[in-house]
Amino acid sequence: MSDDDRARWDARYAERPSATTGSIGLPTVFRPFVAKFPSAGSALDVACGDGAAAVWLASRGMDVLGVDVSPVAVRRATELAAAAGVAQRCRFVVADLDEGLPDGPVADVILCLAFRDARLDAEITARLTPGGLLAASALSEVGGHTGRFRIAPGELDRAFGHLDVLASGESDGRAWLLARR
Repeated sequence: MSDDDRARWDARYAERPSATTGSIGLPTVFRPFVAKFPSAGSALDVACGDGAAAVWLASRGMDVLGVDVSPVAVRRATELAAAAGVAQRCRFVVADLDEGLPDGPVADVILCLAFRDARLDAEITARLTPGGLLAASALSEVGGHTGRFRIAPGELDRAFGHLDVLASGESDGRAWLLARR
């Protein structure tokens, strides 16, 4: 990722309010499936942003590694984990995902929310434990518009259809998928 892109993401996180313990949780589309998410094991949150979903997983008992390109986001995620009392279960690192996923062990859950890079698909799948859960979402052209960060119709299902897809959907400019390896 270019220094300009990193600076843009830092500025974006710096200009909005920090997440609070009241904002901890999964995106709305995954809330009906809360029971599918384990309460123990390890998780990887790809492009974790302010850490709201990662901290939610940690509050359920999971050990979470969150990665993001923005040092501002990583700092905020670390602060959120401390405020929520789960800092010992969370580790957040700055990583340029253009270079692939950072080294690490397999994970029982992988979150990839509001981020899409098809170059990471094989790494994400390989990083899931057998039976591991993938929750992915991205901006979509379906019910939205085209653009640099919008995925084509059916892209998540094509990318991860080899997994056991538990649920997926696309509408209102958003696409999401929940699947097991």
